[in-house]
Amino acid sequence: QVQVVESGGGSVQAGESLRLSCTASGLTFDDYRMGWFRQAPGKEREGVSCISRSGSITWYATSVKGRFTISRDNAKNTVYLQMNSLKHEDTAMYYCAADEGPKASCSGSWSHYEHWGQGTQVTVSS
Repeated sequence: QVQVVESGGGSVQAGESLRLSCTASGLTFDDYRMGWFRQAPGKEREGVSCISRSGSITWYATSVKGRFTISRDNAKNTVYLQMNSLKHEDTAMYYCAADEGPKASCSGSWSHYEHWGQGTQVTVSS
């Protein structure tokens, strides 16, 4: 049984940082591309960042480029999202997802992902 569990969310002031972690079990982690998504109240789920199986390829949404960094540790079955210079508009539920997609690629489209976590809330006060 595949499980995806996020952690690290919280409430911070604008300009501060958070690091989200996501651990997946029940799968061969380095066979999976990983993605971070977020959904704010009343808005659609959007892709934030993704990372290829080996970690050599990453993608970022324009809104977070230069502020967020995705990484993964395949030995720990964990993917991270370092979020710096947080803004009020980053407030959302953040979800981690796993996709058994092709090597040397990743996808920012939520429809590609098979396994999802329950989410972790990030609240940024301005």
